[in-house]
Amino acid sequence: MALQFYSNENFPLVMVNLLRAEGHDVLTSYEAGEANQGIPDDQVLQYAKATNRILITENRQDFIDLHCTVSNHAGIIIFKYDRDYAEKIRVMTDFLNNEDGQSLKNRLLRVMKQNTKGIGPSFVEQEYGRG
Repeated sequence: MALQFYSNENFPLVMVNLLRAEGHDVLTSYEAGEANQGIPDDQVLQYAKATNRILITENRQDFIDLHCTVSNHAGIIIFKYDRDYAEKIRVMTDFLNNEDGQSLKNRLLRVMKQNTKGIGPSFVEQEYGRG
């Protein structure tokens, strides 16, 4: 299932390209003419909503806070900063594929690294409620 994403300025281009290689439509803030302008995070989220795109970012805390206060958005996926780009995308894709077409509207998904006893560090997904 191909999805539409909007990546903010701090999202790695490598991950954008990995998502595109899987058939997803990713619009970057640079391509949208929204980069290098100091645009506040709430306006970034509004732009993603206006274009009906799921926001993808590595800016965790600000967008967790916005998720709790903004009543309507197209979805947010936040990633822990880590250079294992392919694994982060794999974990996110596996989660979305298991959702059976459920929308991410008004949902926040976090892809983070977690130590698992006997296995070591690996990426996992966690969904956040509204606070």
